[in-house]
Amino acid sequence: MTERAEVYLKEVLAAFGIRAEETDAVRSGQGHVNDTFLVTEPEGGRRFVVQRISPAAFKRPDQVMENVTGVTEYLRREIEKDGGNWRALQFLRPGTGGLYYTDRTGGPWRAYPFVGKTVCYQTAESPELFAASGRAFGRFQRLLRDYPAGTLHETIPRFHDTEDRLAKLKAAAAEDRMGRAEECQEELRFFLDREADCSVALRAQREGVLPLRVTHNDTKLNNVLMDEETGEGVCVIDLDTVMPGLSINDFGDSIRFGANHCAEDERDLSKVSLDVGLFETYTKAFLEGAGGTLTEKEIEYLPWGAKLMTLECGIRFLTDYLEGDVYFHTEREKQNLDRCRTQCKLVSDMEAHWGELAEIVKKYR
Repeated sequence: MTERAEVYLKEVLAAFGIRAEETDAVRSGQGHVNDTFLVTEPEGGRRFVVQRISPAAFKRPDQVMENVTGVTEYLRREIEKDGGNWRALQFLRPGTGGLYYTDRTGGPWRAYPFVGKTVCYQTAESPELFAASGRAFGRFQRLLRDYPAGTLHETIPRFHDTEDRLAKLKAAAAEDRMGRAEECQEELRFFLDREADCSVALRAQREGVLPLRVTHNDTKLNNVLMDEETGEGVCVIDLDTVMPGLSINDFGDSIRFGANHCAEDERDLSKVSLDVGLFETYTKAFLEGAGGTLTEKEIEYLPWGAKLMTLECGIRFLTDYLEGDVYFHTEREKQNLDRCRTQCKLVSDMEAHWGELAEIVKKYR
């Protein structure tokens, strides 16, 4: 078992030249992947975020940090030209050289100055807050529009390859190692009936209809720091999954996460529905932030981004359930199956409102 990250803090802080004791560090954030600490130097000194990158989630921390460093340095240059109150993370270089520090057991660490006068929200407490995240992720697309996406590493191979996700689900159902396939026939049929949908975005990419862009790939509200006075997004964080991808996927993941009012594992499916009003709120804000960056086809395909990210997430939950809940953390029996069912209900609701979604996109294009 990997030792708790606290064991290494003293050497890590020294490596980054941070004048603090490990006792001046407190665990921070609600992430379930990396170990994150907020460190404050003595006598009201500077504050830093110090993180141990999860070796389980990211097998190549060198590639993660090459991506993150390249993108943030580029962002700072673009922000300087663009003006406004936007900021980009700035990672410290350890005294040992390189882009990150490796502790005595091989664990990768990084550090950056804390972004002050900001707040991080876990849920969209108002439509205005949801819109602010949309403008932020749209601006993220605009600022990185000319970054050569093809030069980025694919830190999680085939992350949004929906065809591959479905193939893995079929394999898990055929193996049925936990004897759970029989109770999941309705859900399996739901995804198999939409097999052609799984190829829509990938085919458009292969045919050159949708361009490859720099994408965040985890566009939840809590990955935007909001200005504590204006409530507007000023910094996009948690960049480990920045990779080459499709802009519609970043848009779609936000809709999946934020344009509904249910828990991800809600068992009462009557409570699960797409909020079309929030879809419109986010669409308007996202396109405002993007500022004409997206192509006509990218805008046209935005509803597909919402549907496919939700469909893909449901496929992943069901695959994990069939394989014995080995990827997603669970706190009760059948939690992954319940998560799968909420995604299926959201997809069905999107399909029921498909014409409305298309008209909303057309309205703001």
